[in-house]
Parts: sequence; structure tokens; C-alpha cells
Amino acid sequence: MFDKLNKKRMLTLDRILVAVAGVLFFGTTAAIYFNEASPEWIFYQEKFKEIVAEKFGEDVAATVPEGVQQIWVKEIDVTDRCVTCHQGVSWKNMHNVEHPYKSHPQEILKTHPVSEFGCTTCHGGQGYATSKLAAHGFVQHWEEPLLGRALEEQYLFSDRNVLMELNCNECHRYERETKGMSYINRAKKLVKEKGCRACHKVNGRGNNIAPDLTYEGDKSAESFDYSRIGGFPSAFAWHQRHFKNPKELVEDSIMPAFPMNSKDIQALSMLVMSWKKTDIPVAYLPGVETGDKPTPEELEQERKMLEGPGAIFVEKQCFVCHSISSMDVISPANIGPDLSNAVADVRSRFGRELEEFLLNPTGTMSVVLEKQIILTREEKLQLVEKLKEAYQKYLEQKEKEDKMD
Repeated sequence: MFDKLNKKRMLTLDRILVAVAGVLFFGTTAAIYFNEASPEWIFYQEKFKEIVAEKFGEDVAATVPEGVQQIWVKEIDVTDRCVTCHQGVSWKNMHNVEHPYKSHPQEILKTHPVSEFGCTTCHGGQGYATSKLAAHGFVQHWEEPLLGRALEEQYLFSDRNVLMELNCNECHRYERETKGMSYINRAKKLVKEKGCRACHKVNGRGNNIAPDLTYEGDKSAESFDYSRIGGFPSAFAWHQRHFKNPKELVEDSIMPAFPMNSKDIQALSMLVMSWKKTDIPVAYLPGVETGDKPTPEELEQERKMLEGPGAIFVEKQCFVCHSISSMDVISPANIGPDLSNAVADVRSRFGRELEEFLLNPTGTMSVVLEKQIILTREEKLQLVEKLKEAYQKYLEQKEKEDKMD
């Protein structure tokens, strides 16, 4: 009797479990079907038709295409479905309506037509996607999110519509200044003003004292150490923190913390992340040489220093951080003191003679001469003699100036 009752209960439980599983399966199938049958882009297309009908009439609205729309640009290997929702991109007189229905600013489309550039080439995002979240790139494993307001607010930009310059510079990287790219233009000037090439090689120009930055933007997000930065961990956040205080992230770094405001730091972070190795057809490049050549003035300055009495300071890379003005050697960065007065300065600051200090350096100089500029004993002694010569010239120049006063 007990066995029969137990079997009956088990049979009833099995039936209940099968029924529940059936309901769950049916519900899941129905949800998948509903999701596929009613994707969110249908809502946007219906709304766009309503706007067109209201502005231009039902006959014009009837010409609006339906279904998934796609732009394929074979030349640059871009496939974008953004226009599935952003149907008003190429329409005129739609600039006063809300996103995603409004027309794209027409002036830039004259030189960057959607049919030749697509959308994600400039704006970022995931071109194949057809849902808002996925298309804007804010999903796992997609590293090229939409360069728009959401990211600008997250990274505290005071200006709008500027992050997109990061992608623009992939084509415009060799221009010294590009119309409409205020942040990138600012960063390019800072690279020159701060003397970044004194240590780093960029676009084939510069020195190898510090890492080559020519393709810095190609580094994956996983290659950065985020253990010392707070907030959202990203390559952009890492670069901002590094520009603010290099030693905070890289303990043995000799890169100084240049005095810069937040806008300078944002601009430089954008610039280094735009330096990528791209295979762009010549037809897409804006009519400039595909190389970063020094100006005639820069070439002339380099020639004078290499042929002048202070040539050894240029050859041994001392001028990266220090000027030796008495020998007409001008540092592009001027991080350290002018070495024209090194003989007296070392004695005053360290209580040691110049020769002893160079042979057994301390502080920052010990790191530089151990890891960055490797010199033999003979080369160090040669530099000592040249610094004594520079000091003599410095005293003579100072004496002349005192007499003139």
C-alpha cells in the first residue's frame, strides 16, 4: 500500500515538473520569437515615418525604406547598419528633430559622405549591431564604443563632440593642424612644446630613450596596469593618470610631471590613442605627405647643434633634458637645469666635484645613466672636460653681461 502511494506521488511530481518545463520552454520560445519579430529598430522606423509624414506629407513618408539598412564600404572594410535607426542622416531640413531621427550636419558630409566613410569610421561603435546598446558599443568584449556624450561625461570633458577627433586623427595624423580638431591640434602643439620627441620616437622621428609611441593606440586595454588608478579602468583613464603623474604608475619612470591642466591631459591622451597602424587607401588621405617631416627651422637648429662646440651633448642625448646655452645647445624639453653652470651647480647642490658625481651619480641621474644613457668611464670623463669648457664660456658671457649693465 505504501509503495503504491509513493509511486503515485512520484508520478504526480514528474507530471508537474514536465508541465513546468513545458511552460518554461514555451515562454522562452515565445520571448525569442517576439524579440526577433519586434526588434527595437521597428519602433524607430515607425517614428521616423511619422515625423516625415508630418513634415513632408504621406507620399514622401511612403518612400522611406523599411527593414535593416546597411552601408558597405569595400575600400576601408566597413559595414555599418547604423542607418537602420538613424534614417534621417542624409535628409535635409531634419536638423531640428531629436535623435536618432535628425539629419547629420551637412557641411562635414561634403568631404566625408556616408557612402564612402560609413558611420563607425568616425563615430566608433559596433557597425553590425542592430540594437541600441550593442550598436553604441557598450557591451562586453567590444573595445570601440561610440565616441559621444556618454563617454565625454564619464571622462569629464568640458566640451562636446570632441572625442571623435581621436578617430579623425587616424587619417589626419601627419597634418600639423586640422580644421575642426581643437583638442588634437592642441595636443600636437604640446608634443613640440614639451619636447616629447627628445625621449620618444613618434612617426619615425625622435629618440629611443623612452618607448616608441608611433603605434601607442594599438595597445590592447589588457596591457595596462590599472591597480593604481581608481574609477573606470580603461586605456584612456590610464593615459590621463600617467600624463598627470608618470611616477605614480611607473615607479622607475624618468618622465617629469609637466605642469598641465585637465584639458591638456585629455588632449594628449586622445592623441597618443589615435596613433594606430592603419591601412587607409591613399584616396582617403587629406592630401598631405604620409610622413612626419621636420620643418626647415628644426633641421637648421639640429644642424647647428651637431656641428657646434656642444655636439657631444647632442650625440650622447644629454640635451634631451638639459640645455647647455653657453655652447648653443637648446633642449626641446628643458626638464633639468642648464649645464653651462654644472661645475659650480653640482658642487653647491651635492657637495661633490663634477667628475666624482658623474662617475658615481645619485638620485635621478643614477637612474638615467643606468637605464637610459649608458656611458663608459672614458665618455663620462670626456663630458666632464666639455662641461668645464662650457662653464668657462658661461663665466665669460656673464662677465660681458655684467660690464654691459
